[in-house]
Amino acid sequence: MAKRFELLVFDWDGTLLDSAAAIVTSIQAACRDLDLPVPPEQRARHVIGLGLHDALLYAAPDLPEESYPKIVERYRFHYLSRDHELELFPGAAALVAELSEAGFTLAVATGKSRQGLERALCASGLGRFFAATRCADECHSKPHPQMLEELMDELSVAPGRTLMIGDTTHDLQMAINAGVGSLAVTHGAHPAADLAALTPLACVDDIDEMAAWLRRNA
Repeated sequence: MAKRFELLVFDWDGTLLDSAAAIVTSIQAACRDLDLPVPPEQRARHVIGLGLHDALLYAAPDLPEESYPKIVERYRFHYLSRDHELELFPGAAALVAELSEAGFTLAVATGKSRQGLERALCASGLGRFFAATRCADECHSKPHPQMLEELMDELSVAPGRTLMIGDTTHDLQMAINAGVGSLAVTHGAHPAADLAALTPLACVDDIDEMAAWLRRNA
């Protein structure tokens, strides 16, 4: 059967890597270190997927501009202290390998920095499967469409043949802005109802459901 999509673009945190809780607690701890109001979990979860600058400004709106480097440093300190504990969602590595073997072109569009993504790709062993990647410190932050537009341009794939797979409204809105379809994953950062409101092609609850949907529909 002919493939509906040629290019599958994955978000990383909360989609392939089970890291949402670590990001939330790191944001909260960084605010606590600087005696800033600690954002509640829902507010901290909302910023997952954004570039670090946009994420911290939303999570800590009272942050003085001159303190921005300090909160970035404290966030990275707390996150990196747990980085080695984080794992891919069960089945994620096998699915990525299966999709590559099936002939899909795979890419990553993430709110991580380039350094953070390269570290994650190395630790997970998945780097060899992705033809191209884009990070928040080299593009506009989601939901701006730049990451997807650059990936499609680099890999010579049309929007109609591209699927964005992510766990946040930022991922789905980026897909809308770039004119591509999306698949929502509800095991990550944002509530299922918020994801469904952006009319993805489907909402799946875990990697097994994602795999089944992709086998049937991609």
